Amino acid sequence: MGWHLQQLEYRVHQAASIYQAREVFLSHQPTLVVLDADLPDGDGIEFCRWLHRQQQPLILMLSARNGEGDIVAGLKAGADDYLSKPFGMQEFLARVEALIRRKRTPTAPAYLDYGTLQIDLVQRRVRFQGEFIDLTPQEFSLLYVLAQAGGVPLSRSELLRRAWPDAIDNPRTIDTHVLSLRKKVELDPRQPNLIQTIRNVGYRFNMEILNTNISQSQTTKLARERFSNQRSTLSSV
Repeated sequence: MGWHLQQLEYRVHQAASIYQAREVFLSHQPTLVVLDADLPDGDGIEFCRWLHRQQQPLILMLSARNGEGDIVAGLKAGADDYLSKPFGMQEFLARVEALIRRKRTPTAPAYLDYGTLQIDLVQRRVRFQGEFIDLTPQEFSLLYVLAQAGGVPLSRSELLRRAWPDAIDNPRTIDTHVLSLRKKVELDPRQPNLIQTIRNVGYRFNMEILNTNISQSQTTKLARERFSNQRSTLSSV
């Protein structure tokens, strides 16, 4: 399929797994993603939802599952079209061309919702576990880039390129801002579990933490309140 698309002068970037696909997508921001529903390292439907939350590319889903429920699930996950296997190459190319013709004007989303983390791109505000976090403009940009990567580790150089408005030669600038950011979003900045350090690489955002349920969020809030109450008690003794 990649070869046939190239013959029609499409620029094609291929990936064999979800992990590779995230990196390819973030690096190249393609207009159209041709996505197989059955992937070796994860669920294609879930990855489709992740793609749809990004810059909303056009998505053509391919699948051997041709039941009505499977097709509905794919379309509800964000796919713009659903093509059941087996299919002919001419039909595939025609579907691609039809999607490209209705290409949407790319617009940045106004609001990103990652469960317990919400990022308002218009007001440039962040709400984490029900509480608004006071961030500097640079801390906001850094958090946004880390969260948008969806758990993929990013090097310091990559973070500088994406999150900083001006060219900076010192990658250690990232460490200073990550330290400051951790003090605001981590329960214990000395043992961070939201913004993780990846040795010899850089940093990644721990998306699994954002999928915790409400009771866990309440537990964290209660822990903070208990710690605050303890400090008040100690200061009044």
